[in-house]
Amino acid sequence: MSTVLTIGVGAELVQRFAAACDGDVVAFGVEALDADGGLFARVVEAGSPGVTVLGPDVPEERALALATRADVLATPTCIVLATNSTDPDLWMRAMHAGVRDLLTADAHQDHVDGVVARGAEWAAARRDALRETSGDRGHRTIVVGSAKGGVGKTTVSTNLAVGLARSGVGSTVLVDLDVQFGDVASALGLLPEYTLPDTVHGAASTDPLVLKSFLSRHESGLYVVAGSDSPAAGDAVTAEQVARLVDTLAQEFRYVVVDTAPGLSDHTLTVLERATDLVLMSSMDVPGVRGMRKELDVLTELHLVPRNRHLLLNGADSAGGLALADIEATLGAPLDVVLPRSTTVPLSTNTGVPMLSADNRDQVARGLQTLVSRFLPEPESARKGVFGRLRAGAR
Repeated sequence: MSTVLTIGVGAELVQRFAAACDGDVVAFGVEALDADGGLFARVVEAGSPGVTVLGPDVPEERALALATRADVLATPTCIVLATNSTDPDLWMRAMHAGVRDLLTADAHQDHVDGVVARGAEWAAARRDALRETSGDRGHRTIVVGSAKGGVGKTTVSTNLAVGLARSGVGSTVLVDLDVQFGDVASALGLLPEYTLPDTVHGAASTDPLVLKSFLSRHESGLYVVAGSDSPAAGDAVTAEQVARLVDTLAQEFRYVVVDTAPGLSDHTLTVLERATDLVLMSSMDVPGVRGMRKELDVLTELHLVPRNRHLLLNGADSAGGLALADIEATLGAPLDVVLPRSTTVPLSTNTGVPMLSADNRDQVARGLQTLVSRFLPEPESARKGVFGRLRAGAR
């Protein structure tokens, strides 16, 4: 029989739940929700129970908010609401919030038995589904890097991640690894409750269930590890902590996209050791192209170029005096994606609305979608043609 976790539930109802699950009950007072990690840490402490009951002592709106978060994060425990409320609309609101069952605080034993049985069955089905997802052989850890700053790396990272999330192929998380000045959250229009340092300390650093509760959620379905609030806090995050974070995320998500700081920091080298893909970027200028070539050479010497390498040129414009053929000659390799210069990019950046958040026919959006297609299981053959290099507007 499945374990039952109760929070803010009266003693008599706790006893009925104990009878329904052969005594396998973990009971907390409502104050447990304010302890470190909140509800999700208590779920871990209880051994990932099949049923979690939020009782009358938990304020109704808070209980519904917790149920919503548990549902969004695919927490494998069935949320049940025990209440004294007589609100006729509560059941509808509870269902919309992700509550799986509702009962009164004086419910009879037969009702409690039914709630536990249904909850245990639902939780087992969700765990099976999560195991299938985490076992997906199509996992990719994609590192987006550049030798120099100001090349549009965060724009590419956020759009790549949003595009993958919207593809429906699998779950996607974006990690802001520019530990000092990362602005992924701003580029996505998010106001994160937690940031990178929060994800590498305490229970979040060791348990995937708790870690998921520290992630922000974008409307596209993308999960986000937001950058640090301050350079000092970011500097305190070690490469070892980043390694553990990425390893954990790789077990939970099909796509892990990492937006790195310019250059080759210890954090970047650490994630490259785990990467399946590298998107290496440059702007269309001599310093940028030379920097890309040097970074590529260094990574080759260190044996840190993943099997899948994607070279991307951003802001292509013939007015700069450089030809694409000359750039490829300098790199010693062909460019995989070329994004033209466009006035739509600053607007997207300033409004916090990624270009791939909607169906956008702009040339840059088409190029970004081409990049996304390189990571999908069955890319359309058309994308290997003219749009694979997207040289329109870069004459």
